[in-house]
Amino acid sequence: MCGIAGIIDLTGKRRVQPVDLTRMLSAMRYRGPDESGLYLDDRASLAHLRLSIIDLSGGIQPIHNEDETLWITYNGEVYNYRELREDLLKRGHTFRTQTDTEVILHLYEEKGADALADLNGQFAFAIWDARKHELFAARDRVGVRPLHYTTVNDRFIFASEIKAILAVPEVPRRVDPLAMDQIFTFWTTLPGRTFFDGIHELPPGHCLLFNERGLRTQRYWAAPFREREDRLTGDPRAIAEEVGSLLTDAVRLRLRADVTVGTYLSGGLDSSGISAIVARRFSADVKTFGIRFEDGRFDEGEHQRAMVGHLGVDHRELVATDAAISEAFAAAAWHCEKPILRTAPVPLYLLSRLVQSQGIKVVLTGEGADEFSGGYDIFKEALVRQFWARNPASKWRGRLIERLYPDIFRDDRTRKTVAGFFLVDPETRNDPLFSHLIRWGTTARLKTFFSDGLRAEIGAYDACAEVRAGLPAGFDRWHTLHKAQFLESTIFLSTYLLSSQGDRMAMAHSVEVRLPFLDHRFVELMGRIPPWMKMCGLDEKHILKKALAPLLPASIVNRTKHPYRAPIHRCLIALAGSETGRAALTDEAIAAAGLFNAARVGMLMKKLTAADRASETDAMALAGILSAQIVYRRLIADPELGTAPVVRPELVVDKRTSDREKYA
Repeated sequence: MCGIAGIIDLTGKRRVQPVDLTRMLSAMRYRGPDESGLYLDDRASLAHLRLSIIDLSGGIQPIHNEDETLWITYNGEVYNYRELREDLLKRGHTFRTQTDTEVILHLYEEKGADALADLNGQFAFAIWDARKHELFAARDRVGVRPLHYTTVNDRFIFASEIKAILAVPEVPRRVDPLAMDQIFTFWTTLPGRTFFDGIHELPPGHCLLFNERGLRTQRYWAAPFREREDRLTGDPRAIAEEVGSLLTDAVRLRLRADVTVGTYLSGGLDSSGISAIVARRFSADVKTFGIRFEDGRFDEGEHQRAMVGHLGVDHRELVATDAAISEAFAAAAWHCEKPILRTAPVPLYLLSRLVQSQGIKVVLTGEGADEFSGGYDIFKEALVRQFWARNPASKWRGRLIERLYPDIFRDDRTRKTVAGFFLVDPETRNDPLFSHLIRWGTTARLKTFFSDGLRAEIGAYDACAEVRAGLPAGFDRWHTLHKAQFLESTIFLSTYLLSSQGDRMAMAHSVEVRLPFLDHRFVELMGRIPPWMKMCGLDEKHILKKALAPLLPASIVNRTKHPYRAPIHRCLIALAGSETGRAALTDEAIAAAGLFNAARVGMLMKKLTAADRASETDAMALAGILSAQIVYRRLIADPELGTAPVVRPELVVDKRTSDREKYA
C-alpha cells in the first residue's frame, strides 16, 4: 500500500515548494518505505510514498498519461486491472508500466468519473488535470483506504493521513467538539468528520472535484439492501454455491501481486474460510498469522490450531500479553489519529509488526463478512427484541435474550435486571435506529467525563438526530436486519473497523490488508439475499456457513461466534502508571486539552486502580480518556511530526515555469 499527499493553489500566488511536500511525506513514511516521488507545477503539487507490490521496478509515482496533461498519485489496489488494461490497449492507449496505477489514469482519461464503476478494488487517488486546472479524487466503495483533506488560505490540501496535513504549518490544530461527541456515542466519527476541526475525510463511495468553481463531493456507490421484490428467491443450496464461487473469485483477484501474500487466521469462520480458499484452491504453502491472548476469555488458540492442522499451513502466532498491549497502546492511538474506546486495535498493530518481520507485505483478512452476511450479535439482538416487543409480557420470548448472552444470565436477580434493560417500549420499537440505540446509549454515558467547556461547545447537538437525517429514502420500510446492517456498515465499518483496526494498524508496519468479503460484487450479492438466509433463527451468517462448509471442519462452521476483543483494564492501568500515562493524565495536561473533567478522571483512576476487574463502561472510559489525551498531546500540543526521517524522493518532476527551486 502507499501514502499520497498534495497541495493545490489555483490562484498561483503561493506555489508549493518541494520541502512542503517532503514534510508531508515524512510524517507518514511508514506507508511507503520503498520509493517516493513529487510532481510540481505552478498551481498543483502531488506527492507519493510507495510500498512496492505490483511492477516492483517500474511503478514509481506520480505517473502521467501520454501527453503529460494528467498526473496521478494513488494508494491502493485495483484487482481487475489486467482485464481493464487489455480493453484500454484495444482503444489505443499506450502504457509505460505494468501497474494498476496507470490503468486508473487511462481509464479516467477515457471515461472521467464514470471510470469508478469499472474498478474492483480498494483505493484512494487524486488526478490533477493540468489543462483544466482541476483535481479529481476518489475513495473506494466501502472505505478501505483513507483520504483526508482541508482548505486553508485558498489552498486545497489532501493526504492519506491527517498527520501529513498537520505537517503543513498553516493548518490549524484543533479538536472538533462534535467529533468528541460522536466518538463517545458511536465509538467513532460519522463519515466525513475527523477528530480535527476543519479536516475532513472523503466518505466511502464518494469522489470530489476541486477547481475554480470550488469544491464539490458526490456519492457514486452505496451498499444495496434490496427490498422484497428485488431479492433472490432460488434454492438456498444454489445461492450458497453462488456465494462460494464469487468469494473464491474475490480471493483469486486479491492474490494478484509480485510479492508473497499471506493471510490472517483467527480460528473464526471468516478468516478460516479465506485461508482455506487460498490453501485449497491457489497456494498450499500459504503463510498464516494469528493472535493469542494470555486471558482465556479472549483467546482462540484452540480453533487456530485446529485450522492449522486442517490446512497444513505455515503458521505464526503472536501472544498479545497485557504488558505488550500496555506498551503499544500510545503508538496505536497515534496511528489512529483519534480516541479509541477499546484496546482491540493494539494486538493488530503488534500482529502487523510480526508480519513485517517475516518479510510479508500483503495479507488477506476476513473483515466485512459480519456486516454484510449477518454475523453480529447486535443483529440477533435487534431481531429478538422486535419479536419480543410484539408480546412484551411473554416470559418465553424474553428467554431468547438469555440464549444470546448466556454468560450474563447467572441468577434470577441478574435475569430480571437484564430483561428490563433489553425490554422494548413502543416508541423505541419504531425508531429507525432501534438496533443500535442500546449500544449507543451505553457508550454515551461516558460523556459524563467531559469538561464543562467541551459540553458548552457541543451545546444542543444530537448525534443520533444527524444519523436519522441522513438515512436513505424509504428506510422505515426496510427489514429490521437490513436496517441494522446499514447502520453497522456505514458508521462503524469504514471509520472504525477498516481504519482504527485495519489500515492504520497494518500500515504502521508497511503491511497491506486485502479483504475478499468487501469485493463490491460480494457486497451487492449479499444485499439481494433474503434476511432469513443470512440470519436463520439465531444462526448467524447462515448462507455463508453453507458456502464455506465444504472447505472447513464442522467444529469451525458450527462454533459459537467469538467476537474479537482484547483486555483493557489491567493493560491500561499499567499504562496510566507509566511515564507516558502519567504525563497524559496530570491535572495540568487534562486542563490544557480541555476535553475532560480532571476531578472525575481522578476518581475513575482511583476506582480502577483498586479494582480487580472493571465494568465495561469504566474500561471504555479509561481507554477513551487515555487515547484522547495521548492523541491531543502528540498531534496537537507537542506534535511529533518533525521527528520522522526526512524523505528524499527518488523522482521529482518540476513543471514550474519560473523561479524554480529545484529539490536538493
